[in-house]
Amino acid sequence: MKRSSDRILTSHVGSLPRPADLLELYKSGASDDELAKKLRSATADVVQRQLDAGIDIVNDGEFGKPMDDDVEFGAWGSYIFGRLGGYEMQPVNEMELLLETAEGLAFPEYYKTGAGASSSDPDRPIMLGSSVGPITYARPDLVQRDVDNFKAALPADKVHDGFITSLAAGGEFYLPGSFYPSADDEAVAVAEALRVEYQAIVDAGLIVQIDNPALADAYFFEFAKDSNLDNYRKWAQRHVELVNHSLEGIPSDRVRCHMCWGSWFGPHVADLPLKDGIEFLLQINADLYSVEAANVRHEHEWQVWKDVDLGGKIVMPGVVSHKTTIVEHPELVASRIVQYANVVGKENVIAGTDCGMGGRIHPEIAWAKLEVLSEGARLASEQLWS
Repeated sequence: MKRSSDRILTSHVGSLPRPADLLELYKSGASDDELAKKLRSATADVVQRQLDAGIDIVNDGEFGKPMDDDVEFGAWGSYIFGRLGGYEMQPVNEMELLLETAEGLAFPEYYKTGAGASSSDPDRPIMLGSSVGPITYARPDLVQRDVDNFKAALPADKVHDGFITSLAAGGEFYLPGSFYPSADDEAVAVAEALRVEYQAIVDAGLIVQIDNPALADAYFFEFAKDSNLDNYRKWAQRHVELVNHSLEGIPSDRVRCHMCWGSWFGPHVADLPLKDGIEFLLQINADLYSVEAANVRHEHEWQVWKDVDLGGKIVMPGVVSHKTTIVEHPELVASRIVQYANVVGKENVIAGTDCGMGGRIHPEIAWAKLEVLSEGARLASEQLWS
């Protein structure tokens, strides 16, 4: 895994804006065969656009993960139900779910407006899976398709550093099921199924990024009402064990892990403080940890890293955010990078984004932020290597 040996490298979290014609194919329920040609060309285009924007470590934009709305916060995780066997999909009212949280109770009128919805229609239910049979990785052809499209688009010297994102085992998209005797038995089955996807990515010579907002969001949705950190810690320790079980046999230097506090637009006053979650993040068998650092609710938490022994691993702080349409000034981006470099060492920092940009912010602004990310990294490198 590359590190910033002579300048600050850049990357991002994963999701990038989909082209309109690809969105239309997903909206219309196009078959795999109908999608194939467009996915190949769209992946090639998005790889080149990242390189043109100055991004060093690129991905496939998550284009193989179905997204059927211009605004879509959940494609990074809900895609898995098109690949796992054993699940039946059920609708869930997202606004009702948010209104039952500690934050929903504190800001009910805000959440009733639908402003926190993960799609352009606040009344549209989100679809979650409930197990009705043995959980298997039923569609290995889909991850292989994504791998093949991405590798075909990458310059030869970039293949080893290219990354593909994948849902973390023990994620937040599962409803109670009827097949397994316990939730833990089901979680183990999910971990073992997802290993198939992780292994396919790594076997192709790519890096797998484990997307793990659940590590922080579980507190928001399950434990914040009672401010119950003890119960959260018990849950988080088991969650880490499941994630590491899913990563068995995969070298840590081929794994990145992303943790964030959810992409919805809300106050986020009930978020888990990083100081209470970082020990669990750092137990995950990865060599790079990606966290939100430009989000104003968490920007101050760079200080938490002062007390962390990274053991030679890499931090990828988000230095531009998807939660504002304001395009950060490159000097602000540079100052955020330098702040982290001064704490953990410049060679241990890769500049990133808070979260994915696709479906969360207007495409023009998303690409402008990636260009500013690169410019800020250039300015920071001039300061750090002068």
